Amino acid sequence: MIKCDVCGKLGARVRRVTRSYGKGDSLLLIENIPVVSCPHCGESYLTAETLHEIERLKMHRKSLATEKPVAVMIYS
Repeated sequence: MIKCDVCGKLGARVRRVTRSYGKGDSLLLIENIPVVSCPHCGESYLTAETLHEIERLKMHRKSLATEKPVAVMIYS
């Protein structure tokens, strides 16, 4: 069990999400990011360690990223 850093209660869980950073030609998708989610207070947050890893991935995107075609739709 994980203790929530926001409300202090036990029961927070780690879920994996995909987030986008940038836009246009500089758009970067990072998959499988661990997010701590608390069922008690409803907060979701990234740990400092996760934020540091995201920054590292963004800095080394040219050597680490693989290109994939992505379908894009506009919600209207």
